[in-house]
Amino acid sequence: MNMNTQFTVNRKMPDYWRITFHNPPINLVDPDSIFELLTLMDQIETDPDLKVVVFDSADPEYFIAHYDMARAGEQQKSPKESDLPPWIDFTTRLSNTLVVSIAEIRGRARGIGSEFALACDMRFASQERAVFGQPEVAVGVVPGGDGNEMLSRLAGRARALEVILSGNDYDAQTAERYGWINRAIPDVELDGFVEELVRRISSFDRQTLREAKRLLNRTGIPDASEMLESRTAFISGAMSNNTQKRLPKVFARGLGQRGDFELHLGHRVGNLE
Repeated sequence: MNMNTQFTVNRKMPDYWRITFHNPPINLVDPDSIFELLTLMDQIETDPDLKVVVFDSADPEYFIAHYDMARAGEQQKSPKESDLPPWIDFTTRLSNTLVVSIAEIRGRARGIGSEFALACDMRFASQERAVFGQPEVAVGVVPGGDGNEMLSRLAGRARALEVILSGNDYDAQTAERYGWINRAIPDVELDGFVEELVRRISSFDRQTLREAKRLLNRTGIPDASEMLESRTAFISGAMSNNTQKRLPKVFARGLGQRGDFELHLGHRVGNLE
């Protein structure tokens, strides 16, 4: 029985699933989200027919807004034992599973939302509606869920530094130019493009697809130890006096709520004083 409440799985074909995130009001990731994602990973890794999974959002304004900082102190649960913290367990498994993963992005993908997309094999975004950001530094922490590791690999060190140190928002065209995503596609064409790509990939031999991904994964995938170091730095920053002083200001201005502050978060967090 499907126990998911935030993720809807549409098994469009035996070899193709579309998984849609819906966690109102603005698609925040919380400990329950991560538990559900790990449960889904168990299914993805063991399905005998699955070749491709596409992740999208039910909210056209938010792919995944960011982590729910109001629940940051909660203990994260995992459906089974792992040596890794739950989020790193999920992203590591998603990157390394031999099922092909695609993020179809409309709306804002910031913080852990950006990191979710980065853990997927491919990222395609609405040219008009997608917005990307890693705003952590602006509130006194560092990216802790693979943003440091994947952005530096995909965009290069200088552009990763620009993205992370600025904490600003980036449109889809810039994200494409930086290598953050594969392509920025006109919104009216996005669904059709992804569906056609999935149809093409799914028509190929499963074992050949798996072997191709395994070989390509030899380069470009960060080791879990790198992500653990970033996570430790994130937790240390979150507990610092400076961050504890800044967070109430951010919540008071609308963090985690539907409204202007979240819509323009990259700009707003640069003007907290």
